[in-house]
Amino acid sequence: MQADLVLEGGGVKGIGTVGAVLGLMERGYAFPRIAGTSVGAVVAALVAAGADTRQLRGAMGRLELSQVPDRMPPHVPLISEALALFTRNGAYEGDYLKDWLDRELQALGVTTFGDLRREPDGDDGNLHDDQRYKLVVLATDITRGRLLRLPWDYHRFHLDPDRQSVADAVRMSMSIPLFFEPQQLTDPVTGETSVVVDGAVLSNFAVEIFDRTDGRQARWPTYGVRIMPDLPTGMDHVFPTLGLPLPPPFEVLKKVVVTAFVGNDQTHLDRPDVRDRTITIDTAEVGITEFDVDPEMVQALIHHGREAVDAFFADQPG
Repeated sequence: MQADLVLEGGGVKGIGTVGAVLGLMERGYAFPRIAGTSVGAVVAALVAAGADTRQLRGAMGRLELSQVPDRMPPHVPLISEALALFTRNGAYEGDYLKDWLDRELQALGVTTFGDLRREPDGDDGNLHDDQRYKLVVLATDITRGRLLRLPWDYHRFHLDPDRQSVADAVRMSMSIPLFFEPQQLTDPVTGETSVVVDGAVLSNFAVEIFDRTDGRQARWPTYGVRIMPDLPTGMDHVFPTLGLPLPPPFEVLKKVVVTAFVGNDQTHLDRPDVRDRTITIDTAEVGITEFDVDPEMVQALIHHGREAVDAFFADQPG
């Protein structure tokens, strides 16, 4: 069976996404195309590179979550975070996760998006050649004020999509504002540089990204995997505060940021055609930046992901 797949971002909550993807694979699903934001892009990249259930579990087993918040020198708690925020606009470098993903992808034979090209197979007639890839990574260009769908939008920077690093694109997508250092994307022709942050700022759950636009019937379904809570009850599970209490005025800022991350997608989910193809995982037990989560919680989140898949198909008609 085939299905396109869209994976929501949400930091550590994304461990549940791994469980859902494993559950889908164990049901016999393969994914011609897969899109993801932030941690969803991490899982999506591994699956697009051809990881099977064994390889996906192995890759996640080699990820040391406690190393993901990688401090810059002098590597002193709070001091390093404060220095990084003022000098690099992000508390942590984010290099550990990018380097881990790069190694895992290379082991699967993937380095650049050129390794993830797909041949046309009854595709949407409106798709351009630079949209024929197995993977789409969502990021936010805060210089130009627009969503980036990589590799689809590299042409806007006069860059050859086939030559761009998959791990670099995922690193851009996971740049949680203030938490991870933002990334840059430079146009070699104009010399203009954009600052790029987490795709969740504009689209954390782009479940419609693979929908046909040529009026023809879809060849197979698109499923979305959602890990973020509905608002307002999930407000405190979304915004990372680096373990520091927020002064009252910043509570308003927190709500603005959370709404930017989740509000647009939550409104979109009110449409029956979106909710009906969405696998929703209960991840309330963990926050998006709780990288010190214990092994028991990791297994619980994976179990929740599998349970969500079972519940989703149990509710399907027929």
